[in-house]
Amino acid sequence: MPHPINILEQYWNHTSFRPFQEEIINSVLENNDTFALLPTGGGKSICFQIPALIKDGICIVISPLVALMKDQVNSLKNKGIKAMAITSGIKYSELDTLLDNCIYGNYKFLYLSPERLQQDIVRQRIEQMNVNLIAVDEAHCISQWGNDFRPAYKNISILRQLQPSVNVIALTATAKPKVIEETILALDFISPKVFKASFTRPNISYQVLNSEDKIYDLEQQLKTHQGASIIYVRSRRMSVEIHNLLEKKGFSSTFFHGGIPTKDKQDRLHAWMNNQKEIMVATTAFGMGIDKPDVKTVIHINLPESLESYYQEAGRAGRNNEPAFAILLTNTSDEQVLINQFINSLPTIDEIKLVYRKLCNYFQISYGEGELTTHRFNFSDFCKAYDFKSSKTFNTLQLLDRNSVIKLSQEFNYKTKLQFIVSNNAMFSYLETHAQYNIIVKTILRTYGGIFEHQLAINLTLIAKKAGIDEKQVIAVLNQLHKDEIVDFLFSNTDSEVIFLQPREDDKTINRITNVVEQQQELKRTQVKAVLDFVKNDSLCKNRQLLTYFGEPTSEDCGKCSVCLSVDISEDKTILKTIQKHIINKLEEKALSSRDLVEQLPFEKELILKVLKELLEHDVISITSANTYKIK
Repeated sequence: MPHPINILEQYWNHTSFRPFQEEIINSVLENNDTFALLPTGGGKSICFQIPALIKDGICIVISPLVALMKDQVNSLKNKGIKAMAITSGIKYSELDTLLDNCIYGNYKFLYLSPERLQQDIVRQRIEQMNVNLIAVDEAHCISQWGNDFRPAYKNISILRQLQPSVNVIALTATAKPKVIEETILALDFISPKVFKASFTRPNISYQVLNSEDKIYDLEQQLKTHQGASIIYVRSRRMSVEIHNLLEKKGFSSTFFHGGIPTKDKQDRLHAWMNNQKEIMVATTAFGMGIDKPDVKTVIHINLPESLESYYQEAGRAGRNNEPAFAILLTNTSDEQVLINQFINSLPTIDEIKLVYRKLCNYFQISYGEGELTTHRFNFSDFCKAYDFKSSKTFNTLQLLDRNSVIKLSQEFNYKTKLQFIVSNNAMFSYLETHAQYNIIVKTILRTYGGIFEHQLAINLTLIAKKAGIDEKQVIAVLNQLHKDEIVDFLFSNTDSEVIFLQPREDDKTINRITNVVEQQQELKRTQVKAVLDFVKNDSLCKNRQLLTYFGEPTSEDCGKCSVCLSVDISEDKTILKTIQKHIINKLEEKALSSRDLVEQLPFEKELILKVLKELLEHDVISITSANTYKIK
């Protein structure tokens, strides 16, 4: 049997393991059921890939993330290792052949989603395979108290019946103690070996900064902390807009989101990974499975939806153990935005029942029928037919998908795409002779930034509503613009596919998942509250706050977060009095904004804002209608 270090060197060109990797690998090779909690960037995949390569047979990997499965399969193939992922959209005949290849084709890895374990053909073939290891990635999904709980993960226990002598390794980057216990129980571990790396990242400075002007402060942080950076934003549109803004300011930037064509994604990722582009502006899905060790700074423009996701995203900085920064920019409006997006948009049980009932009616499914039937689905038409709000309806359908009532295709809501392929000047010259298209073109330009540079997913219903015309007219105009070679227009009158996984039983169908849904929603409320508490608490070290949240309390301050740095300096009352004197001198000349004061005074921004707050509280200064400060 080859030594793990030889496999590491042969396929990964590394000569030493990261902390805990070798111990975990040896535990797996000794046929122990193993739980591995390694922070993001800790190298979890190697912990099951090396044992699987050493042992005879095939490793079955369960993962909920299609993109991550594909990335890992491609990475293994590039190393000359036979691997495959069985994802959605595969025909039965093709599935039959792929599973046969796993039995007879010397494959080393088979990646599956947990939902695949519900199929009889998959279970039957797994029973015939020479399985050497079962790896459960994102294992926290099996716990009802885990971030992003997925009931389909409960199906994984069937593998223990199909392959009773094979050991299991469960891996995750974020799990509280209660989640670890529940996961070990659900996977029927016997005498488990548990490896828990500390959640502390001593080289990362966690900074929560109050910002009246996030774009300005973003620029200042990028100038202060130069080097490879990730800027996380909430929407695709925002990723394009901030990238464009940074490029105009002279920064080396690119952007990344789920709607970009595959080749563009590869090109941009390559440019950023090789430091041809310094800054990646991305939606939060970016970074999974990407190991770039020299990321200096991770900046969040919006509040994250949970501390679990924040810790994972922030942890993509400083993997080379060099000093790094995780910066979260926040202002007074962020709290309500977060609550509106993740709490107020949660559907009630009655709303879920209504949407499910109308979905069945929409496809004319009779009571007791519909199981495993597939339907083309136009989300916009569905919302319009029943006067449903799109955001809450979308959340409801995703909830039904997560709880295995229906299955939505990956293309859900992202199929109609548009890009202007002529220059700005050429387009306006065209409009001079086609004035009838003016309103539609201008509506699109004011709704979608970056549509000249990139192909973007568009919402035809939204465009029609803004332009005050019928949706069919919008489609006709875009088809004509496409014919005249003004735009690239990819239109589909159906934007997704929906599969009913259960027969229609109306309220009974939803009643079966009510307890799980209510628990998921309570967890979401708890997570949002934890984020808001983390942001607001400026008296306790940020690193200590994170460690306490993940069940690893400590009394030791990190000395480098925004709280620690603020306390260290603010304890020197001489400095505060000096800043106070400078502010008053400046304001005696004229009223100034906080940005003016930060630019004109040679002190840290946080200290200037702190002194301004104290001066306001003591009625020394006041705020004008122009949002500037003046002496009272």
